[in-house]
Amino acid sequence: MPDITRPLTLILASPRGFCAGVDRAIQIVENAIDKFGPPVYVRHEIVHNRFVVEALERKGAVFVEELDEVPEGGKVIFSAHGVPKSVPEAAKARELIYFDATCPLVSKVHIEAGRLQEQGMQILLIGHAGHPEVIGTMGQLPDGAVTLIETLADVAKFEPVDADRLAFVTQTTLSVDDTAEIVAALNARFPNIVAPHKEDICYATTNRQEAVKVIAPRAEAMLVIGAPNSSNSMRLVEVAERAGCSYAALVQRAADIDWAALGHPRTVGLTAGASAPEILVDEVIAAFRERFDVTLEMAETVRENVQFKLPRALRNE
Repeated sequence: MPDITRPLTLILASPRGFCAGVDRAIQIVENAIDKFGPPVYVRHEIVHNRFVVEALERKGAVFVEELDEVPEGGKVIFSAHGVPKSVPEAAKARELIYFDATCPLVSKVHIEAGRLQEQGMQILLIGHAGHPEVIGTMGQLPDGAVTLIETLADVAKFEPVDADRLAFVTQTTLSVDDTAEIVAALNARFPNIVAPHKEDICYATTNRQEAVKVIAPRAEAMLVIGAPNSSNSMRLVEVAERAGCSYAALVQRAADIDWAALGHPRTVGLTAGASAPEILVDEVIAAFRERFDVTLEMAETVRENVQFKLPRALRNE
């Protein structure tokens, strides 16, 4: 039986959860349903969180893998992770009404990659193979124009066409520390490589990782609320482990907590990936309160106030 008299300090990371890009993407789906009525089709998960996806399905969103699943005259939304250029081109060819929910910070990377190619640069993309954002970014340019770099070993074996005409961009949801190692290796091998004008890893990814670094050394355990296919959430688990937390785990919601593995800690850190809603944080806190005498402690490292505009056609004006 849980001992609800056992004291536990739950350190809540701030910032955590939804970022401005995720907020914007969800609003785009909700506003499209309000404007056009259901169904509104969404290509791929709008963000990587089943709770969010299922909530939108109940409102009238229909999630599909490819555009050929969207009927003629359908309204379709592209996910926050971005899509290859071929996707909107296919939507136009079928005369579908479409809205692009790509995070503006991902779009910035797309624009940057295009600009670098126009300058005659060979482009490297630091990222994870198969991630939708990586597929979307590589799909902005012709096949073979972008080389994916995942590891230090990839840096070591890469042979450029011209080491003086080389540039890199990055996926926005990477580990800040891992990426710094890869960038350092690239700079060591190719001193003239061109870096992004501004850091590609997004503010929300960086801020959430920094908050975990502050909490993890104090916590006996760290829980990250997020989906297993969420890159930024998985990186938070890794960051916690590297920062000295002996037990760090990803949970999609309270029912996923492995209480036996967690044991009887006195201090637990709690955060949420950028696509995890606050209602799931509340759910996890409630689950802890059913088992411990919980004291909540806030650990705020920075205050976020970023907002992104919706497409004009979907603004509530």
